[in-house]
Amino acid sequence: MPMKKFLTAPAIALACALACAPASAAERVVNIFNWSDYIDPGVLEDFTRETGIKVVYDTYDSNEMLESRLLAGATGYDIVVPSATFLQRQIKAGVLQRIDRKRLANAANIWSEIDGRLSIYDPGSAHAINYMWYTTGVAYNVAKVKERLGKPITSWDQVLRPEALKKLADCGVYVLDSPEDVFAITLNYLKLDPDSKNEADLKRAADHLSGLRRWIKKFHSSEYINALANGDICVAIGWAGDSLQARNRAREAGAEVDIAYAIPVEGALMSLDNLAIPVDAPHVAEAYQFIDYLLRPDVAARNTKATNFANGVALSRPLIDKSIADDPAVYPNEATMRRLFTVTPADQQKQKLITRLWTTVKTGR
Repeated sequence: MPMKKFLTAPAIALACALACAPASAAERVVNIFNWSDYIDPGVLEDFTRETGIKVVYDTYDSNEMLESRLLAGATGYDIVVPSATFLQRQIKAGVLQRIDRKRLANAANIWSEIDGRLSIYDPGSAHAINYMWYTTGVAYNVAKVKERLGKPITSWDQVLRPEALKKLADCGVYVLDSPEDVFAITLNYLKLDPDSKNEADLKRAADHLSGLRRWIKKFHSSEYINALANGDICVAIGWAGDSLQARNRAREAGAEVDIAYAIPVEGALMSLDNLAIPVDAPHVAEAYQFIDYLLRPDVAARNTKATNFANGVALSRPLIDKSIADDPAVYPNEATMRRLFTVTPADQQKQKLITRLWTTVKTGR
């Protein structure tokens, strides 16, 4: 997943209470590099208590940061969590080792449908196991949107059509700073292949987005969480879990802000974040133990409760609070699942084009 989250100071303190202190030579250890704010900190503590393995837990906020470390080699990490499109490139680059599922007692708990979608990027799911998955949709302030549009958001037309977005501009609109997500959504809205790498298609999407730029307050991939919760903005194209975190923060603060999240009827991008072991991981046995621990239904349920992201363990769902398990924003129904699309990574040349077009969209230059 994309640059999507940030970790609060209390969460860092809790996560690192048992995990982040330097390990002595006699201690068993597992070094993890994961997205920020993407695990129940208590899971790290309980894993250490149960196994005696110390967890050294570092975080990043972009796939690019993780990939640069992996490609540079000798990261020292035993587990990393790349998003699927980056995972595919990293497998080709030979920086991730194959995972032997026979070493995972809980491999039977892996959700077969999600595993199948992962195989698009990792044939046979030989190098990774899904950790969390999510959609990119529209988070919005219910009252402010109703006041301006007269109804809830159900369609991309309400935010990607210039006349509609103009009506929302005064209360604030944020858009993810993620060309992978936003180009795919725009291509789909324009009735083009969301996975198109055709230069003409990409330019058409960029031109459409450039026409919306004047009504977009900011392109950012995490600030919209607090901005929504505080009532500073009314709409964000964002990730499901982060959008629900905004809703929960507003409720916890007692703010009179009701945040909803919509997967528009035209469909939405589905993304997967996945557990992988670097080819030079120094503690492979411990990495397998930690991955196996995350595949326990009770542990997966705790992580979903903490993050509001759906996990890749099917048997965890009955253990998740119904407010989350029955929320279609987190776990879409079967009909909605059929409308979710995925994208594959661009080659180096097309990635340069995408980056250039995205810079033009954001800056007008």
